Order: sequence, then C-alpha cells, then structure tokens
Amino acid sequence: MDSSFKPKPLLNKSELRQIKRSRTRVEGKKVITDDVKKLKSLKVTPELSFQESIDYYKEPIWIEYYIPKESRFAFETKYLFILLVDPKITEEPCDAERKRAASLGEIVDVFAYMESHPEAIRLIEDSYHSTISMHETIHHIFKAYKDTGATEDLKTACYLTEALLKYEPTIAGLTYFRDYVVYNLNFFIRTLNRLKIDFALEDSTVSLLIKRRNELWELENREVDEDFDLLAALFFEQAFPNRGAGELSGDDMLLFE
Repeated sequence: MDSSFKPKPLLNKSELRQIKRSRTRVEGKKVITDDVKKLKSLKVTPELSFQESIDYYKEPIWIEYYIPKESRFAFETKYLFILLVDPKITEEPCDAERKRAASLGEIVDVFAYMESHPEAIRLIEDSYHSTISMHETIHHIFKAYKDTGATEDLKTACYLTEALLKYEPTIAGLTYFRDYVVYNLNFFIRTLNRLKIDFALEDSTVSLLIKRRNELWELENREVDEDFDLLAALFFEQAFPNRGAGELSGDDMLLFE
C-alpha cells in the first residue's frame, strides 16, 4: 500500500450507533430497515458510461425492507460502485518495476522479473517460497492473454492476485515491488470489466477497496456521496456484523436488541 495510506477500522463506534438507530439489522445477506423511503431512493447503479464503469468494482447489496401499508417485504438489489484507486508511483527504486509495468499497460510480473533479474532470485525465492506457484500461474495466464488474447483464465489470475494480498508485505515486495498486489488487482478488475466477465471478490478485499476510495475522498476533500456511504455501511454490516463490537460499552450493546 501507499506509505500515506492508513487503514481504518471497518466500523467505528459512531457508525455502529448510527446503523442501530436506523434500526438496521442483518438477515443473512439482506438488510432489513424501516427507512423505506431512503432505501427506495438509492439508485440501482450510478450514472456511468461503460468506459467510466471500467474504473469501478461493482458490489451487489441485497436489501430487504418491510412496507407496513402493504404488510409485505420487498426485495431489491442495489450496487455499490467503488472507484479503483491505484497506488502512487514515486521515483524510489521499489516503484521502478510498477512504473515500467504501468507505462506498458501490463501487470507487475514477479515470476518474469525473477527470470530476467538473476541477482534478485535469492531474495524473491526466500520471500515467496510458499506462493511462487501462484506467481507462476499468474505469469502464464497473463502471457497467454497478452500473446493470444485468451481470456478464459483471467478470473483465476484475479483471484490468485487477491489471495496474494494476505502474504504482503514481504522483503522482496518492499525491495522491488512495493504495492504491486493492489496495482495488479486493479489491473485485473479493469480488464474483467472491459471484457464484461462476471466475477466477485472476497468481502475483505472489497473492504480494502472501499477504504482506499475513502482515503482518496478525504485527501482530496471530495464532495460527500451519501448514497455511497449508506450502501458501504450496509455492506460492512452484512459482511462483518460483529466488527467493532469489542469497543462498545454495556449501554451500547442495548442498541443490538
């Protein structure tokens, strides 16, 4: 990640209070709330052209709400569109490979780098001894896509890249490939979007994309998007219903009842 990026808790105390005041609760993958007007006012998708939508990850939010006048539940799927934020590239040596890859429209290919930089093999093998087969698979999938246009395994490459998030930072990553996993993940998301290939990321990965987007909004003092904030809060409650509970007092826990 960028050195300027500071991860934030998924749900802080005030956010938990706000969600509970609005009487939102989790029911599997759906959220039930009494604020029917607010939920119905949310756009199903934002107004984006296809070209613009390539730069977003789309997460479905399943919403269930009760309509008292009709004595029934209504179900809708809205979409949380998360702007992809690429890591900043500096002139530091650890960013050189990512800078080169970005200029060529390619991924940071750790396996190919090891083949072309024998002096780095020892450090890379030591850092990625448990994941080198993943890097090799990503290398072959990307090479096939670049050489022949083969797209059938691009989802696999994306999911393997997503899995690699759990293994960083490493010494080799900090030395040669800083922030390469986020860069590669964004590359594959955009590629799959462009090719209109359906895919879905893990909740923990989606939360990372949201936090990176929110960090950009804060740094650049961008206008608040209330629809995004509400859908993001619903996503976090669905995906991580118990996160942040440890920070609440006994009185706070009454909000859950």
